[in-house]
Amino acid sequence: MSLAIFDLDNTLLSCDSDHSWGEFLVEQGAVDGESYRRANDQYLQDYQAGQLDIMAYLSMALKPLSEHSEAQLNAWHQQFMACRIEPHILPRGETLLAWHRQRGDFLLIVTATNRFITGPIAERLGVDDLIAIEAERENGRYTGRVEGVPSYREGKVTRVMQWLDDHPTLTLDDAWFYSDSINDRYLLEAVSQPVAVDPDDELRALASERAWRILSLR
Repeated sequence: MSLAIFDLDNTLLSCDSDHSWGEFLVEQGAVDGESYRRANDQYLQDYQAGQLDIMAYLSMALKPLSEHSEAQLNAWHQQFMACRIEPHILPRGETLLAWHRQRGDFLLIVTATNRFITGPIAERLGVDDLIAIEAERENGRYTGRVEGVPSYREGKVTRVMQWLDDHPTLTLDDAWFYSDSINDRYLLEAVSQPVAVDPDDELRALASERAWRILSLR
């Protein structure tokens, strides 16, 4: 069995689920609309430029989870899945997942979006496991703080290596990793089968320089 790792946003999805969730919260009136949208857009631009301050972003992005009940959050997420995620699930991405599944590979999503947002998406896609940013919980409620190492940039490698400690039959020596973003260069460099999927300009240049496979799922 080989390990097949997938980024989520703009890889298996044709959108950024983290940014889309922020837009959805604005539409629901769950956050201060104008200022939240402005910050959400700026953080997305920072991410795309490879300059995101992940802790500053998470301070904003996880705060709404602490301000609403779990029942309300789950109800919103059901709507979010239907209107914001389902239309952006890429059929070619599902075909790629099916190909790896038929090979007997272990399917793992590793994302810099938090588990509250991505857990139901990973379940919908039928992958075997998910590594995501963990939102801290106390007494059954979110605190608005991050728990552990954020799975972002070098942190993705750290989290995958921690995960592999609990999965000793799997290794990066024969692993695939599919991603669209230059932010994921560290994990792409760590696997034996790096694949740039509809890559941003920087990743496309790096993939061409390294002779990595370039794939489109669009």
